Amino acid sequence: MKTVKVSIVTPDGPVYESDVEMVSTKAQSGDLGVLPGHIPMVAPLEIGAVRLKKEGHTDYVAVTGGFLEVRPEQVTILAQAAEPADQIDIERAKEAKHRAEDKLKQDNMDFKRAELALRRAINRIEVYQHDR
Repeated sequence: MKTVKVSIVTPDGPVYESDVEMVSTKAQSGDLGVLPGHIPMVAPLEIGAVRLKKEGHTDYVAVTGGFLEVRPEQVTILAQAAEPADQIDIERAKEAKHRAEDKLKQDNMDFKRAELALRRAINRIEVYQHDR
């Protein structure tokens, strides 16, 4: 089966690199699926999971926005933060979710910031659960 090389990179360095059969993720314009030989494109990403299908299984990586660049032989995701499912500290993610929920209940807080923290925490929890 044909594959495409995928690299997920953050400001802290590479997070994932492999040849995969398909990449699925959520762009600001909607869900995207990328197969080998896809036309070149660049798309801004939402907070969400990147699903990487290879050799009969799917790897999951939680990303917190960034950009997807597609070339026929290479897919690069430049993410603000990214975490493979098997490296997510689920207890820390659950604590972050509870903190964000508590902040949303307060009157004198930054709603947008708390909402983004909640979305990031929920994404990490969901990615962790997909990998189990």
